[in-house]
Amino acid sequence: MAVPVSIDTAPAGPARTVGARHFVRLKLRVMGNSFRGQGWRVALFIGGALFGLWFAASGFFLFAAPGLTDNGRYAVLIAAAGGGLLVLGWLLLPLVFFGVDETLDPARFALLPLTRRTLVTGLFAAALVSVPMLAVLIASSGLVLTSWVLGGWSAGLVAGIGVLGGLLLCVAASRAVTSAFATMLRSRRVRDLAAVLLAVTAALLGPLQVFGLAALQETDWTRLTGVATVIGWTPFGAPWTAGIDLAQGRVWAAPVKLLITAVAIGALLAWWSRSLESAMVGAASTGKAPAQRGVTGGAVAQLFPRVAGWLRRDRFGALVAREARYWWRDARRRANLITIAVVGIFIPVMINLGGLSLAVEERQGFTAGAGGSSPVLVTLSMIFIGVLAAVTLANQFGFDGSAYAVNVVTGVPGRMELRARMTAFSLYVLPMLAFVAVVLSLLLGRPGWIGLAAGSLAATYGVGLAVNSFVSVLGAYSLPETSNPFAMNSGAGMAKGLLTLLVMIVSAVAAVPMLVAAALLGDAWLWLAFPLGAAYGLGAALLGAYLAGDVLDRRQPELLVTVTPRR
Repeated sequence: MAVPVSIDTAPAGPARTVGARHFVRLKLRVMGNSFRGQGWRVALFIGGALFGLWFAASGFFLFAAPGLTDNGRYAVLIAAAGGGLLVLGWLLLPLVFFGVDETLDPARFALLPLTRRTLVTGLFAAALVSVPMLAVLIASSGLVLTSWVLGGWSAGLVAGIGVLGGLLLCVAASRAVTSAFATMLRSRRVRDLAAVLLAVTAALLGPLQVFGLAALQETDWTRLTGVATVIGWTPFGAPWTAGIDLAQGRVWAAPVKLLITAVAIGALLAWWSRSLESAMVGAASTGKAPAQRGVTGGAVAQLFPRVAGWLRRDRFGALVAREARYWWRDARRRANLITIAVVGIFIPVMINLGGLSLAVEERQGFTAGAGGSSPVLVTLSMIFIGVLAAVTLANQFGFDGSAYAVNVVTGVPGRMELRARMTAFSLYVLPMLAFVAVVLSLLLGRPGWIGLAAGSLAATYGVGLAVNSFVSVLGAYSLPETSNPFAMNSGAGMAKGLLTLLVMIVSAVAAVPMLVAAALLGDAWLWLAFPLGAAYGLGAALLGAYLAGDVLDRRQPELLVTVTPRR
């Protein structure tokens, strides 16, 4: 006879609501776990904190200068210009230099029953917990002091609200833009649009800088104050100038500017929430897949992209073909190629504007003897472009992550590995550098200087490849497993910045012989620059691959552990 069993079916307690505090606690716990046993991460974090403290102190005294001197004449100018640069920095620097911290990868929450509002609010709150955020808060607090001194406690209170709104605006703008570009770069149909937008944004910095320098030289502070007033009514300057307006008697302007800030933050968060959903899925909707065009060749030939179709079908050719395909299709690598293209457009525009201004001064009799540009100046500018073009390879193994295990297991020789990676990367970069050399020479009105620019670029680019080969083996770091090409693990942003600075300094020092030759040889350098520069760059790259290859053979297991993301 069956005996009935009584089962307690009492309802469980109510489920706890997930809030922003849970995301903040989760980020702090993940950051703490990532520091365990990673002394270099702790050192980089401390270094980043010290640098942030220096930035915070400098910014505080800059923003507080009108209050400390009790002179509010230039308070609006300092608030609008400084605050606008802060917002612009949070917009552009993650795209072209530091990346954005994604300690909490949105893709990890894709399968959890979280609403979009909860996810956006939580990730936004977690993004506020960072060293850069604290540094900007301390720096911008100088505006509170200025407003308090000039207008009393009410102006200081409004300035404090504006500063908090400006901080929220910076973070919202950074996350929205990086998430949107990450989604765009995953879609191959719109990657060209992303490149154009970035190039246009960077190219606009040149005219703005020229205008700013001209205004400073003329000391027309009235004009600058008028420009600052206009910027103060945009989201770039509205939160930072609200307290100043109240202190100077424009009471009605303060609430309007705070409203502009709130609307801008809401619009950016709405934009971020739309792109965040596709980031969680991991792919952008690109519509119907295109039909396959006629494919020729066998299975092996089809694995070689068109840009690498001339390679032999051997081990070296296969490595180059693989890397070339990765550079074209991987969104993270493609973002770095876009950065190189942006720099290549920005620098020639600046040099051209400088050359035109000097030429005008010559015609007016202000200068004598010197031309608008000189071979030494062009060589110096090309050193910067060539070094920055190669710096992308400073963490080339970090792009592979755990996939680098295939190379370790198959025993790929280190020298062949580095030569193949250099070749694949150069398939895309060298045409860009050649285009820069041609455009720069035409803009300067010196077609005969094409060889000068091309030789200088080739030399510094080859030196950069050699230096980056060593750095990529000895100083690699892991990247988060995410579809966002601008994402960085906690502390990796500082690592990327330090590695970039170190590589640029060493590469620039190694390229000094080109600058010395340009200064000593004079006009003869115009004819010798290209052959000598190409030989110098090629020799440096091959020597770097030869020496760093031996180091790579000994460090392959350690390198694999270093670049493998920690879960």
